Amino acid sequence: MSDGHRIATCVTGLALALAALGWAGMSAAGTPAPPGALVYFHYPLDGIHVPQRFTVRIGLKEMGVAPAGVTKENTGHHHLLVDVEPGDLSRPIPSDYNHIHLGNGQTEVLLTLPPGPHTLQLVLGDHDHIPHTPPVMSKKITVYVR
Repeated sequence: MSDGHRIATCVTGLALALAALGWAGMSAAGTPAPPGALVYFHYPLDGIHVPQRFTVRIGLKEMGVAPAGVTKENTGHHHLLVDVEPGDLSRPIPSDYNHIHLGNGQTEVLLTLPPGPHTLQLVLGDHDHIPHTPPVMSKKITVYVR
């Protein structure tokens, strides 16, 4: 048996063992969201005019909020997407200017944006910043910064 064949056999055996233990595919399936889970904006509301610096207030139904890194059933933490599409919902949400992580379990955030129209959307992430299955996302709203 060649070294390559031995390695392939070991990898296959490891994959079978992990599957038997229920470990394989955990991240691929995602953290389940309960039926009726909903994240939404308390403020701002779609279409309103806001100052350059304003507070985004977030509501959540049928789930709880827990800081990033805390694994607890039916919980997650908020991510605010600014002027960007959600992207690949099977991968961790990036952390940058357009993807604001509220990883300490916050339900509001002070946001400063330049004048003009901006889109906002909320996505709940699990302990690893990965959206739940099915994703718990708000509808995208537009605000007009004066």
